[in-house]
Amino acid sequence: MVEIVVYGTPAPAGSKTVGFAKGGRHFVRDSSGKRGSDWRRNVAQEAGVAMTGRPLLDGPLTLEVVFTVPRPKGHFGVKGVRPSAPTHPTVAPDTTKLLRAIEDAMEGIVYRNDAQIVEQVARKVYGEPASARILIDKLAKEGASD
Repeated sequence: MVEIVVYGTPAPAGSKTVGFAKGGRHFVRDSSGKRGSDWRRNVAQEAGVAMTGRPLLDGPLTLEVVFTVPRPKGHFGVKGVRPSAPTHPTVAPDTTKLLRAIEDAMEGIVYRNDAQIVEQVARKVYGEPASARILIDKLAKEGASD
């Protein structure tokens, strides 16, 4: 099992646009911007530290990620968190795009291809410090199936 903790506010992977520029050159544009690319670079860096001296994971993998995001200031009153404040972060960015950024950043560092991930669990919670806690492991062998 590989455990990686990345501190900072999780950023989503942006939508990708594919097309042709003038002159017929093919391009792929990622709309995640600087914040998204900085986040993926931080994830890749921490993944590299965790994988030092270890080979890439092979075969089917499981991935579990807990994204911790800070509460907005409006959730707090004089006595702490307001009773009316939501219990979970149900606002953008969505968990799927946050997860995709993690998967993309670890490709070639933890595993060859993110297609190896066959089972995943992702949660978004309020807390401090802002971070992503990543657990990745080989899929436990199950009984033969057809």
